[in-house]
Amino acid sequence: MDRTRGRRDDRQYVGATPTAAPPRPEVPSLSTYVPFENRSAVDLNLTSKTAVVTGAGRGIGLATVRALTAEGVRVVGAARTLTPELKDTGAHTVSADLSTAEGVAALMSEALDTLGGIDLLVNNVGAGDDMDPCGFLDTDDAHWSRVFDLNLLSAVRATRAALPSLIERRGSIVNVSSISARQPTSGPVAYSAAKAALTALGKTLAEEFGPLGVRVNTVSPGAVRTPVWADPDGYGGKVAARAGMDHATFLERMPPAFGIVSGRITEPEEVAALIAFLLSDVAGNITGADHIIDGGTVKTA
Repeated sequence: MDRTRGRRDDRQYVGATPTAAPPRPEVPSLSTYVPFENRSAVDLNLTSKTAVVTGAGRGIGLATVRALTAEGVRVVGAARTLTPELKDTGAHTVSADLSTAEGVAALMSEALDTLGGIDLLVNNVGAGDDMDPCGFLDTDDAHWSRVFDLNLLSAVRATRAALPSLIERRGSIVNVSSISARQPTSGPVAYSAAKAALTALGKTLAEEFGPLGVRVNTVSPGAVRTPVWADPDGYGGKVAARAGMDHATFLERMPPAFGIVSGRITEPEEVAALIAFLLSDVAGNITGADHIIDGGTVKTA
């Protein structure tokens, strides 16, 4: 019996030396981040569109305002605190407490007056000062209400106000949720629950208003280099303190500890690029989807 039949002849891969392993190509470090100004641009055809971005003062919201204004979008950026960085974008800025119905109403009224109509809505505001690694029994009703007002009801109210214009203009919405909606931990329990509700809201809105020409998608980041994680006084600093380590050490150990296979946490500009793509007509047949950007943290399909 010929025992060699059906076997692969590896010599075709290594030339005349069948026992030698094929050379391994050099692979760039997974932890290397290439800034967007050094990458080729893709025309998203967003010029002259109008947009409202909430939570625009820093982090993902600020990066999104920058990305959209760079595409020629007329943007209203809203934040409780109007940072110098937001003012420097050239966007029209509105100071508003979006955890309240009055704050959202004031924002949307000014946005409609300023822009004349809304093509794009980014419901990004969330987390906030109440984000804390506390468990269920340490979370009282007032905390639950604050977290849901900011992370869920702000999006509900802004979307309700923008929908007449979005329907008229066949617009697009992106809600910024979190992988905590899919892979919650023991804390922060209220935040994870609110983000799960926001993700479900996006799917529901896509189903109801898709036939009217409005696309709705969700972006769910993992750990992102925003003040939430990068600021020693932010959520990351609180987690580090509970683990008994300094903040710098915590940030260094985050990728392997969180199962981030890319070797680094996500940059705000990367999330903003995904948001801009989903808002654009380049993604014209993408709706009702939850797009994870987490460096491979979530392991389920």
